[in-house]
Amino acid sequence: QVQLVESGGGLVQPGGSLRISCAASGGTFSMYSMGWFRQPPGKEREFVGRISRNISITNYADSVKGRFTVSRDNARNAVFLQMNSLKPEDTAVYYCAAAPDPGQYVYWGQGTQVTVSS
Repeated sequence: QVQLVESGGGLVQPGGSLRISCAASGGTFSMYSMGWFRQPPGKEREFVGRISRNISITNYADSVKGRFTVSRDNARNAVFLQMNSLKPEDTAVYYCAAAPDPGQYVYWGQGTQVTVSS
């Protein structure tokens, strides 16, 4: 059983940056590929980005490509989402998730709110 806890959300102005984190416990972190998802107000949850177990592969949604970066530190059991050039449409609750097999996200965090507004 893996527990995931996100942190670092908050209010940021358009064009600003924010880094959110996800701390994992209760499992062998390096055995999971990790993903970030978000749920904007009144909308369905959507994929943001992912990183493979060995850090060699990352993938992003078109809407965030070039602005967001997923990274991980297997020694610290943590995954990060660096968000730059933020837009109001990036406002959402952001979730991290762990997948023992690619694309099969089994464990989810509770989410952290990111609000982009002036």
